[in-house]
Amino acid sequence: MKKVRITVIRKCSYPDLSAKYENPIEHTCDVNEGDVWISIDGQKPEGLCESAWDSMKWFVGELAAGRGNFYDGWMKNPNSAMISCNDGFRPVSFLLETIDA
Repeated sequence: MKKVRITVIRKCSYPDLSAKYENPIEHTCDVNEGDVWISIDGQKPEGLCESAWDSMKWFVGELAAGRGNFYDGWMKNPNSAMISCNDGFRPVSFLLETIDA
């Protein structure tokens, strides 16, 4: 199994959608652009948001198993994927990449 680096590339916010559709909440996403986690053997890294993990775990598992090239050449680097969490109000884009050691 390979290690997979998970990097926050972009964090967006849609306050207009939140105001129109979301109930007020006190705590939202804690990640920041540039945050990095390492998945070992396709497992969820400690401290990574459960909702974000649900969006990416299949891709992390495939990359950790040495597979990739998703959707016949979607990514320039076939050993990577760009995945967003499933928060429609505050989506976060994560770059997943296999790494050596």
